[in-house]
Amino acid sequence: MAQNTTIKDIARALGISKSTVSRALADRFDVKPETKKAVMEMAEKMHYRPNPFAQNLIKRRTKIIGVVVPEFINSFFARIIIQIQTVFEREGFHVLITQCNESAEAERRNLQLLEESMVEGILISVTEKGRNTDYYKELIGSGIPLVFFNRAATDVAASRVVIDDYKWAFFAVEHLINIRREMGQPMPRIMHFQGPSEIDLSGLRYRGYADALRKHGLPVDSSLVVRCESITREEGFRMMNRCIVQGMVPDALFGFNDQLAIGAMKALKRKGFHIPQQVSVMGFTESQSALVTEPMLSSVAQPLDRMGETAARLLLEKIQDPASENRTVVLEGLLNVRGSSDPKMLDSE
Repeated sequence: MAQNTTIKDIARALGISKSTVSRALADRFDVKPETKKAVMEMAEKMHYRPNPFAQNLIKRRTKIIGVVVPEFINSFFARIIIQIQTVFEREGFHVLITQCNESAEAERRNLQLLEESMVEGILISVTEKGRNTDYYKELIGSGIPLVFFNRAATDVAASRVVIDDYKWAFFAVEHLINIRREMGQPMPRIMHFQGPSEIDLSGLRYRGYADALRKHGLPVDSSLVVRCESITREEGFRMMNRCIVQGMVPDALFGFNDQLAIGAMKALKRKGFHIPQQVSVMGFTESQSALVTEPMLSSVAQPLDRMGETAARLLLEKIQDPASENRTVVLEGLLNVRGSSDPKMLDSE
């Protein structure tokens, strides 16, 4: 036992993580004195002796960073990850990529895996269901910097890269109002498929929707705000079918994201509604799917390449200087108007 004791053995004996043991043995400032004392006493009791191969891990110079994303189904996160890899590979880092299928439990397991892999930092876009706020803070407190991108935990002190979701939701809904008025509807009924409450962006995009209505003298009708349980195409299809059955077909729809909007379009078309002549539809995110719908989907595009590169640069700053201030970088979006919302665009598709 004296010759084979490992950091893992000490961690198991104390019921703490391997990374905490490593930092304690390295006399790191980010380990509580009582934890450090317990680790040193257990190491002596178990006759632990470090080996030269492990020294790099103890110093957390693994040249590995971790990425956690909600899903890989759509192209959105893939494009961001490509830029993250480009930045870090140029700096000599390896990138470990995990996805959690929009599950908070899976996200936590992925974070634990990355911590145990001794990553030097983590880039994360949080899940739509639940929050691991306590664990985000624990990781940061243990010396592992986190940078949020796209979806961020607003109650965690960390750098983040986002777009102004409120502003671009406002612009998207204002476009729908203007286009329906051009089509002879002075008081168009604009519906919103709102994202799950667990996603902070849901509130921001809803506020943009509501304020655009108010600016143009339209009422904010709660019956036109549909809370969706998920942000999938299937959910958009299901919710729009329900609206159709209830006789709640709007003049225009603003979806929290492209997938909800595309699902709603499918349901409307199956019931014989013409898009955009009868119902204008607008998404948000600019997925590749937006370009293959019939008609093509109007959407708010996010600068995915810049988002990935900027998030990677922010994490590098934190790795190189842990004491550097947290920064929030707000990127600009782009309103891409297509045939799903504006009939004038149909001839060019």
